[in-house]
Amino acid sequence: MTRTFPALVARARRLAGDGRRAVLGITGPPAAGKTTLATELVRALSAGPPDGLGPGRVAHVPMDGFHLADVELDRLGLRDRKGAPDTFDAYGYANLLRRLHEDRDEMIYAPGFERLLEQPVAGSIGVPRSARLIVTEGNYLLLDEPRWAPVRALLTEVWYTDLDDGERLRRLVDRHVRFGKTPDAAVAWATGTDERNAEVIKATRDRADLIIGSGPGTDPG
Repeated sequence: MTRTFPALVARARRLAGDGRRAVLGITGPPAAGKTTLATELVRALSAGPPDGLGPGRVAHVPMDGFHLADVELDRLGLRDRKGAPDTFDAYGYANLLRRLHEDRDEMIYAPGFERLLEQPVAGSIGVPRSARLIVTEGNYLLLDEPRWAPVRALLTEVWYTDLDDGERLRRLVDRHVRFGKTPDAAVAWATGTDERNAEVIKATRDRADLIIGSGPGTDPG
């Protein structure tokens, strides 16, 4: 069900309304709008009250920083499945969420993901103690598998971004081309590995707290 963006901002702001740290997860299939929605939410919530939480009180920590590096994927024989559930450090991601919930450290550093290199980059996202709402987004936040199951319990709410498959596929192919794949390779990857992953993610849809349309803007998540 689609929600207006102001309503989403208000709901996200309420999650941290009592001053305790909250972690909002945004999930959905590849190119359904996760990253765009997360980015726009963080931008809106970084404004001062009453509509926002104020500068320094919102942080964006994507799950993509927990991609296994290509050298490890090669060692495991998983390079051709990059992006599948078993090509992430799910335990490491859960441990980061646990530290964020514990709210004890003055600064927590999280890994990011460099799209041009297609590699994780350690320690590239800083989350200060002042951050009361953490927005995290990724494909497998609701996956009920042993390595991923701990993640759901560490998220205050999880929102699922839905998008027509035709439009989502178009966005996904465009993204792959933009980051270096040939058009043919982009279509092959989007309709092969990405689509298999999308089916896994769609099966988790009913576990979300909220189902919404794609995020504001045109960039895929």
